[in-house]
Amino acid sequence: MERVCLSSSLDPLNAYAEAIALALELGADQVLIDERRGRRIAARLNLRYTGILGILVEAKNRRLISEVKPLLDALIDRAGFWVAAPLYSSVLQIVDEGKNNPLQGSK
Repeated sequence: MERVCLSSSLDPLNAYAEAIALALELGADQVLIDERRGRRIAARLNLRYTGILGILVEAKNRRLISEVKPLLDALIDRAGFWVAAPLYSSVLQIVDEGKNNPLQGSK
C-alpha cells in the first residue's frame, strides 16, 4: 500500500525513493536522505530522517571520529558533495571546530 503511494510521489530512479520505501517496509526508526525533495516526502510520511552531515555530527558527539572538518572537506573536494556556505559554517560551529570557512564567497 505504501509503495503505491510512493510511486505517485517519487521518481523510482531516485535513490531516496528506494530508501523511503525500504524504511517504511522495515519500520525503520530513521532514514538517511540528503535531498530536499526526499526529506519533504519522508516528513509527510512521518519518517525521521538525517543526512550525511547529521551522521558526521553524531559520530563526533559519540567520539567515533575526532574531527568533522577533514571529512566534510573531503566530501566536498573529492566526492563533489554540495554544501551551502552557511550550512558548512553551522556544522563546524555545532561540533566546535574552527571558524575558517573555505566556502566563504563561493556560490
